[in-house]
Amino acid sequence: MNKFVFMFDEGNSEKKELLGGKGANLAEMTRIGLPVPYGFTITTEACNSYYDEGKSISTEMDVQVLEGLKKLEEKTGKKLGDPSNPLLVSVRSGAVHSMPGMMDTVLNLGMNDETVEGLAKLTKNSRFAYDSYRRFIQMFSDVVLKVDGFYFEQYLEETREEKGYDSDPEMSAEDWKEVINGYKDIVKRHAKRAFPENPKEQLFLSISAVFESWNNQRAIVYRRLQKIPGHLGTAVNIQSMVFGNMGNDSGTGVAFTRNPSTGEAKLYGEYLINAQGEDVVAGIRTPQPIGTLQDEMPEVYQQFIETCHLLEKHYQDMQDIEFTIECGELFILQTRTGKRTAQAAIRIAVELVKEQLISKKAAILRVDPDQLNQLLHRRIDDSYERKPLANGLPASPGAATGQVVFDADEAEILAKDGKKVILVRQETTPDDIHGIVAAQATITSRGGMTSHAAVVARGMGKACVCGCESLKINLKLKQFKVGDTIVNQGDVISVDGSTGEIILGEIPMIEPQLSDEFQLLLTWADEERKLGVRANADNPEDAKKALAFGAGGIGLCRTEHMFMDVHRIPIVQDMILAETYEERETALNKLLPMQQEDFEGIFEAMQGYPVTIRLLDPPLHEFLPDKEELLVEVTKLQMAGSNSKELKDKEHLLRKVRQLDEFNPMLGHRGCRLGMVFPEIYLMQAKAIFYAIAKVMEKGVEVKPEIMIPLVGHVNELKEIRQLVMNAGVQVEGETGLEFDYLIGTMIEVPRAALTADQIAEEADFFSFGTNDLTQTTFGYSRDDAEGKFLQAYIENKVLPENPFVSLDQEGVGKLVETGVKLGREIKPALKTGICGEHGGDKNSIQFCHDLGLDYTSCSPYRVPIARLAAAQATIKREQKKYELQANV
Repeated sequence: MNKFVFMFDEGNSEKKELLGGKGANLAEMTRIGLPVPYGFTITTEACNSYYDEGKSISTEMDVQVLEGLKKLEEKTGKKLGDPSNPLLVSVRSGAVHSMPGMMDTVLNLGMNDETVEGLAKLTKNSRFAYDSYRRFIQMFSDVVLKVDGFYFEQYLEETREEKGYDSDPEMSAEDWKEVINGYKDIVKRHAKRAFPENPKEQLFLSISAVFESWNNQRAIVYRRLQKIPGHLGTAVNIQSMVFGNMGNDSGTGVAFTRNPSTGEAKLYGEYLINAQGEDVVAGIRTPQPIGTLQDEMPEVYQQFIETCHLLEKHYQDMQDIEFTIECGELFILQTRTGKRTAQAAIRIAVELVKEQLISKKAAILRVDPDQLNQLLHRRIDDSYERKPLANGLPASPGAATGQVVFDADEAEILAKDGKKVILVRQETTPDDIHGIVAAQATITSRGGMTSHAAVVARGMGKACVCGCESLKINLKLKQFKVGDTIVNQGDVISVDGSTGEIILGEIPMIEPQLSDEFQLLLTWADEERKLGVRANADNPEDAKKALAFGAGGIGLCRTEHMFMDVHRIPIVQDMILAETYEERETALNKLLPMQQEDFEGIFEAMQGYPVTIRLLDPPLHEFLPDKEELLVEVTKLQMAGSNSKELKDKEHLLRKVRQLDEFNPMLGHRGCRLGMVFPEIYLMQAKAIFYAIAKVMEKGVEVKPEIMIPLVGHVNELKEIRQLVMNAGVQVEGETGLEFDYLIGTMIEVPRAALTADQIAEEADFFSFGTNDLTQTTFGYSRDDAEGKFLQAYIENKVLPENPFVSLDQEGVGKLVETGVKLGREIKPALKTGICGEHGGDKNSIQFCHDLGLDYTSCSPYRVPIARLAAAQATIKREQKKYELQANV
């Protein structure tokens, strides 16, 4: 027989999976002797059984609940439904993972027309008894009978106004009797049934309602956001009631043992005298700061302080505690690990180490790496009440305010004039790079979390919101609409890239703050981690930022981003449009010193740390104007009868764009395929790298270059281009009289490369897995199209567990990475391996990389601290798992 019910003194904190977080903590507090109102927990397994039985409580569960109720009645000396000495209980949810406010609760259960009279006589407090009854009717009707609480609030407010009262405590017992009758009428009218008077019927209906709240909409959304599995179910806690609304020597409140916003080791919370728990949450009355309880009830306050210290020491973490005071007696209703900001999480973890409550390893595990985004970017002041105009995908964290602008060129011009701008586009292309650089933030109405705009913005540490489909952009009128609201160019808006919110007007911001505790925690993390952390950086500024954030090198320098400078684009286009080898060589000779200067700056900034430079990767057409826009310009000139040089140039450009146009650019003429057909392009880049190495070496700066050939699918591609690069190296060595120490490797980003990695390793000094493109080529998904059209539906419908472009698909893409590493190291055991896609800053992907034995992960500079912490956690978790396996053996 399954055991579905545990009394509070039968459980402990180790049974969290079975009893839920709340039930396990109630059992633990009972075990250590704290004043916890007695009760029992119906397990999470019972919840799953309820759904298996077709949303029905089985006979087995029914019997055990009644047995638990009998034990509760014996313990308290009260009985459910007994008018002379009624037992009243609360029915609360309690999931394994904390989900505050997401599921349902019923208080004061057991009240009816008879027990309310008995309670009034027992307590000699009629006002309290009838107040409790009306609360029960309202809450039960809302949660169980699905009668909207608005009807009850409206009726209560009208009654108060009619009687000339300002607040609920002014209501007398007779007033509450009147309200109760009104509430019952509301139930009949909207629930089409009488309010149930039988306490046992009330109990089982409430249990069912709490089980069903596990799958209400807000709980589902919260679980998806927090990545909480949907199969766990919720426990139900049946607990004898204590009352904070029995007079001025009673009250209720919530407190944290430390400040959840700052982490300060000082009691933080609030309470209400003569109230029940929902009064604090509802905001009908203004609570008092917890410190004033010392004046109101000094003995209770002292007992509460001691209880807080005991709980924090017992759980070795900051606690969120719910309490009730009944007639001067303190009761603890719940404790749980308190939710906190990133700033508070770091401070609390570090201070608990200093207080010798936890170890450094435990402190490292206490901070969620994803939370660190809050600290590395500007953010909206938490005290600001947000009213979003629209919501998109939170593509790059941070917050910004600026004037709306719809064109990248205009963004750059206005920024140079000292204006703060937000670039708004349907989607961005590499042509918009200068606008993204100039803008405070970027918004697109199309594209996903790994679209061009998102990737570029994250690399720069700028806020970005993508896929905001409610934005209807009109480029001709230079405005966008959201519903009936029109926003014109020049209007000021604010963007929160951490939430995806777009807000009208300017709002207060908080600058990033890297505290001493934060730096100390990362130092501890570096002592633990085995996995190297590098950064993706394309210019000296990003390289310096990466170094400041603790990167151990550059794992990806994308040379195409160097071509995007507004002054270089014309030369790049000359190179692409060249009709002869000589014309192309002329353009390349102009680009070479520019590239050399870029590489010199990056090598100098990195001061001897390794720098992986990827040769040109995107197809050439990305450097040319948009075909449709160019066609419109040509047509206009032709219709105007123009025979100018401008028309001829544009017609020539259009022919070239059409010539380079591809049905599927992702699988087209790009990466090493470009270098195979136009070797002079890669030769120019290789020379620029070697000339830069020579120049920096002459300054006495150590250089560790790694040259990466992109999109290799066959060993012969790498073999040919490797030789080209080495020939360039020999040439520059001969010219300078220097000897260069460098590596040549490849980016593994197509499945064939992973599957033939043993052959490719013969020609490679290192592998860098480009997991963005590897995910696209493995799934057969176009990244931007998938995120914009079907990927979210896949995740919501559980076709996929999560977005494979955000967190590495370990079963498919991960299997290819594993295969590539294994085959490559069979040929070269010391082969250096890493990943440099967007997954390089994702904690779950980092755990995978550590477990696989990769040498490093590479991510945007602003995600380096996240990766450092996640890499340390990966090491510690792996050690713990190993220890657990050995212990089981």
